[in-house]
Amino acid sequence: MNKFIQDIQKWQVRTKTFELKAHSILGSHEASPSRVVILDESYQRLTDISVKQDELFRQALRCVEMGLYRAAHVMAWAGFMDFLEDKICEDGLVKLHTIRIKWLAKNKEELREEVNEFQLIDAAKALSLCTKTQSKALHGLLNKRNECAHPSDFFPALNETLGYVSEIMKRIEQLKEKHVT
Repeated sequence: MNKFIQDIQKWQVRTKTFELKAHSILGSHEASPSRVVILDESYQRLTDISVKQDELFRQALRCVEMGLYRAAHVMAWAGFMDFLEDKICEDGLVKLHTIRIKWLAKNKEELREEVNEFQLIDAAKALSLCTKTQSKALHGLLNKRNECAHPSDFFPALNETLGYVSEIMKRIEQLKEKHVT
């Protein structure tokens, strides 16, 4: 019986090795769904995100795997916004209230309810979480998400979606070390 288990384990290793090599080869082709595996490697670099954000990004990757590209845009953006809101709230909203006096939110949930995402990006710039150029790029990503979340004639393909999700992940990596000032 022990030999049988060892044989099974050898075949499992060989199968996994084959799968990884196949994805590597197929992932170099432009329209191949195997490129999601490459994106998954980028995802593995995302650390210090919450469980909720982790799940949102996992859902975005599953959407890409299933060819649900508009949904992948929406889920990736949701993960990004949750991360950005955490960053803005990390000091208990003290600095935010000094630059946005009329904003009365007491916590992340109220902030999410009262302030739209475009304004939150502007607030992130005012809090020195991002530069003017970065905030413009984030506004562009928000507009792309809006095209996917609302009825439109925009139907992104695999390449556009992989690029969008990858850029969202890179934006989080840029924001990780920043703190509200």
